[in-house]
Amino acid sequence: MAAPLADVRACVFDAYGTLFDVGSAAAACAPALGGQAAALATLWRDKQLQYTWLRGLQGRHADFWQVTGEALDFALESLGIAAPPPLRARLMDLYLTLAPYPEVPQVLRALKAAGLPVAILSNGSPRMLAATVQSAGLADLVDAVLSVEEAGVYKPHPRVYSLAAERLRLEPGRIAFQSANGWDAWAASAFGMRVVWCNRQGARPERLPGRPDHEVASLAELPALLGL
Repeated sequence: MAAPLADVRACVFDAYGTLFDVGSAAAACAPALGGQAAALATLWRDKQLQYTWLRGLQGRHADFWQVTGEALDFALESLGIAAPPPLRARLMDLYLTLAPYPEVPQVLRALKAAGLPVAILSNGSPRMLAATVQSAGLADLVDAVLSVEEAGVYKPHPRVYSLAAERLRLEPGRIAFQSANGWDAWAASAFGMRVVWCNRQGARPERLPGRPDHEVASLAELPALLGL
């Protein structure tokens, strides 16, 4: 029997939460955060995403670096964490060197060896993405890094997903899109991509247009879906 995604011609990955652990920045500063590293990581990420959606609705775009800083300030104040400027700067700088999930390098090597083009499609600004990919040692395994800055709006706007189809010169249905964010996975599916939802947190399915083709607990399951 053919692998379920054997007919795709490229793989596109979300970055934050999918390839890179967004909790690793706060975790690296745990001693200075007084036992609130996990709470900070969660609220920081939640508010970061909320700000992208709200800015999109308002038509007031700002790049992801600014949004990330504003979300951090909200989270620190909400949790009552006193963060002197050096600690805040450290947390922001760590967002440029987020740790990749353990399986990521091996999965990307397998795709590279199979000759499948690999791209990242992310809310991140070009500078943030370039720094993170380089820090993780993945630059040689990724063929294109696409930022929403090219579209001028954040996910889940369809214009973002069209960036990948246009750059790869493929119909959406020939692209396998991988995301750990349910809302992102559903939106890419609604756009017409083949979607693998990497449900790292065991979340419930979204009630949104579209539906992922496959659900996995780790990207380590992707090569088998592709028949590699």
